[in-house]
Parts: sequence; structure tokens; C-alpha cells
Amino acid sequence: MLPVVTLVGRPNVGKSTLFNHLTRSRDALVADFPGLTRDRQYGIGRIGPRPYIVIDTGGLCGEAEGVNGLMEHQVALAIAEADHLVFLVDARDGCVGADLDISARLRRTGKPITLAVNKTDHLDPAMATADFHSIGLGNPRPIAATQGRGIKALMDRILEILPEVDDEALVGPGEAGIKVAVVGRPNAGKSTLINRLLGEDRLVTFDQPGTTRDSIFVPFTRAGKDYTLIDTAGVRRRARVREAIEKFSIIKTLQAIEACNVAILVLDARQGIGEHDATLAGHLVESGRALVIAVNKWDGLDQEQRTAVRDAMSRKLSFLDFAAVHFISALHGSGVGLLLDDVDRVFANATRNLATPALTRLLEGLVQEHQPPLVNGRRIKLRYAHQGGRNPPIIVIHGNQAEDLPETYRRYLINRFRKALELDGTPLRLELRSGTNPFEGRRNKLTPRQVRKRSRLKQFTARKR
Repeated sequence: MLPVVTLVGRPNVGKSTLFNHLTRSRDALVADFPGLTRDRQYGIGRIGPRPYIVIDTGGLCGEAEGVNGLMEHQVALAIAEADHLVFLVDARDGCVGADLDISARLRRTGKPITLAVNKTDHLDPAMATADFHSIGLGNPRPIAATQGRGIKALMDRILEILPEVDDEALVGPGEAGIKVAVVGRPNAGKSTLINRLLGEDRLVTFDQPGTTRDSIFVPFTRAGKDYTLIDTAGVRRRARVREAIEKFSIIKTLQAIEACNVAILVLDARQGIGEHDATLAGHLVESGRALVIAVNKWDGLDQEQRTAVRDAMSRKLSFLDFAAVHFISALHGSGVGLLLDDVDRVFANATRNLATPALTRLLEGLVQEHQPPLVNGRRIKLRYAHQGGRNPPIIVIHGNQAEDLPETYRRYLINRFRKALELDGTPLRLELRSGTNPFEGRRNKLTPRQVRKRSRLKQFTARKR
């Protein structure tokens, strides 16, 4: 499974700022006062040589009563989930008694610990870390979470210690074909849906949230094609995760998302679309996995209820407009037969090879139709495009000042590329790079039309001279 890295420390030492930098997100609230973070926050780490799960926690203050006591319990669960602990301290405060108490507590876990000294910006690293050698957790590593300084080196070192996990290990031996993770909140009907797809009662189903406690991998073959269905534990709001046996549910679901090729997001039409559905959908988009949406328990709803569900989806899940939506009944089977057809289609879209000449021609047409804006009085120029990755498809665009392209224009390009290339069902990512044409000199890679066009341009330029 993906390794789990938990951030621990006193209040206001910068754990949430570090979490946001590691996940390249703004998921954790950040403010200059202690106690802002109370629940555990989960995300996929993007800084370092390979992905991992990172957990942000509330500050440890040693109090066992009231809200602080609940926060302490949340931190204890996050520590239990961890493969590696990052103990964060504040260089400006120096080593205080609470740091020594926390270090003693962390040692008792027997888990590997890295001591990171935050807020070392504008300080000499050696001087900033000198006071923390007395904690006895090895050499303190200086970082500045607000600026991102020292964080990559920190994660390179941590992931070097943790065992390497390849894609096959993520899903275990024997699974083949397209790996499909079925995810959703508790009692949405995930296990019932998998049983319906399999045509047998392979998984335990019961009308009670939390029946599935672990991710279960089920290989099967349909119409000569191999699949592995992954039934995941339901992800509920963190405030409701109280039983010790449930504490790994979110971790295992995130790991299943990272391991799969396609995800089926199961929504419960009778419960309506909630904020936790949107949060889980956000994890799916961030992972870059191809996606199919199944709105379950659609049977029995009247027209007014169905309209309310559709309206809620358009409001809360508008960022999933690239995904196909199926209204189904997993219990009775209506609409289920089309799901795997869509799984095949979106997986093919997510893994398609995109030709460089076609991408470049498409980019030229989009730029002509809608010019990029001016930045500092100069027009952004986008010149060449090529494929940079698959599942999700990544289109790399080269030009001048490309990295300054506004978010609105990025969305314009993404939407038009997706429509023109018929890449529905999968997120599409852009990478913008400034510099020279990476394909300069590769004349043999140009199409005959491009060769003729370049020749005419050179002749025209020569005549003007």
C-alpha cells in the first residue's frame, strides 16, 4: 500500500502549511493562531520521488478534556495509521518543554521519526536547529513550509527509508485487466453493485453503514475482458469516524483510488448529495483517475426528488462535468449493465496515445480562435504541444511566458482539447513550459503538410529580405 506520513507537533508550528505544500493544495486551513486544525486531514503527497498519503493533525497540547481531548484522540489515530512520523517544531520558539513531552510520546510508538525544524526562513539553518539536538531524534532537518525550502530534501530522505512499493504490490498478486475501484460513502450500495456486476453474492451486504471494513479485490471476466473490482470501505465525515476498527477506512480507500485505473463513484440518491460526496469526488479528480458516476437507489424516487438530486449534482459536483452519469438500481439491476461499457470507454480515453502534430495543429487553431491575454504588456505565445503522460492524459504546451497563463485560459484550453479529442470520462492536465521548441531539428517527425508550410514560410521571409 502507499506509505502513510503523519505530521505531528505542538499547535501553530506549521503542520497545515506543510500539508498544503506536500499535497500542492489548499485543503488545510492556515492561520496564525493555534488550534485551527482539529480533525485529521488526508491528502496524496506530491513532493518527492513517489506518491504517499500525508495526514495533517491538530496540535498536541497535553489536555485530556473538552475539545482538546477530542483533538488528542484524533492525533492518536493518525499516529497509529502512520508508517513514518514527521515531528514538526518551531525554530523561532526554540526547544520547549512540550516538544520534549511529545518526543517521548512518539518514541514509545516504535515508529520511525524525522525531526523537522520549521520557520527557518531568514535564519541560519545551523543556528536554527542547534537547540533541537537535545531532543535526541537524530539530526534536525531545517525547512521553511511557507516558502517550500528544504521540503523536497525532507521527503526524499523519508521515502528513501520507507520500502518501495510498485504498482503490482498496490493491488496484490493475481489481479488482472482494468482495475476498477468502487467508492462512495457508507451504505451507498457499493458492495451490492459489485455483486450485481458479478452476478453472485460475492460480498457481504447489509443495510447498515460500515459493513465493509477493508478494500476487497475481486478479479472476474466479462465478454472475454479481464477486470479487477475493488470494493472499498465507505468514507464518512471524519467527525463520525469513532470506532477504532474504522480508523483505516479513509487510508485504504485513498490507496485503492491510487491503485485503480478507473473509479466508479457511487452516490446515494435517497440520501441526497452531501459535502462528503464532493470531498471524495475531489480526491478522485486529484488522483487523475478516469471516472464513471453511478447514482444508486434511483428506483422509487418521484419526479420532484429526481429533479432535486440532479440540481444538487449540478451545484456541488459541477467539477465532474467530464464524467458520464448513470442512474441505476444496484439492488434490482436497472442501468447497471451499461457501467462496464463506460469503464472500457473512459479507460481507453485515459490511456490513448495523442499524436504530436495533431496536438500542435489543434493548439494553433485554439490560439487563433481566442488569443492568450497580455502579461506585462507582452502577448503570451503558445507554440507547440505534445503528450506528456497517460491516465490521466497530460498535454505539455511550450511557448513564451507560458507559465503565466491565467487559470481561465487554462480551463478554456482543457475544455476545448477534451471536446476536440473526445476525451470524456477522464481528467485532462496541462503542463506549461517556456523555452525553445523541443522538437526543433526533428524534420523527419513533421507531417508533409508541415514541411511544405515551413518551406513556404522560409521562401516568403527570404523574399522580404
